[in-house]
Amino acid sequence: MTAGTLHIVAAEPVLHGVLKLTWDDGYEGIVDLRGIMAHGDIFTPLRDPASFKTVHVSPFGHSISWGEEGDETVDFGCDRLRDLAEQQAALLARAS
Repeated sequence: MTAGTLHIVAAEPVLHGVLKLTWDDGYEGIVDLRGIMAHGDIFTPLRDPASFKTVHVSPFGHSISWGEEGDETVDFGCDRLRDLAEQQAALLARAS
C-alpha cells in the first residue's frame, strides 16, 4: 500500500465484476470483485450486469459506489480497493 491519502479519479467496468481504477497518484489497477460479489445479499444488485456498469466515483474520490448519490446501494473504500489492485497484480505477476 502506498503511503499518504489516495483518491480514486476514475472507475471503468472492464468485464462484469471487474473494474479498471485510476488513483490520483497515477496508479492504474484492475480489480476483480467477482469473488466478493458472489457472497452476501448486499451484493445482489451488483450481480446484474446492467447495475454493475453504473459504478461511479463518490465525491472527493474516497470510494466507488453504485446507486443514487446519497443512497448508495454498495460502496468500496479507496484504500481497500488499492490493496486489492496491488495484491491481484502481484498474484498475476507471480503466475506468469
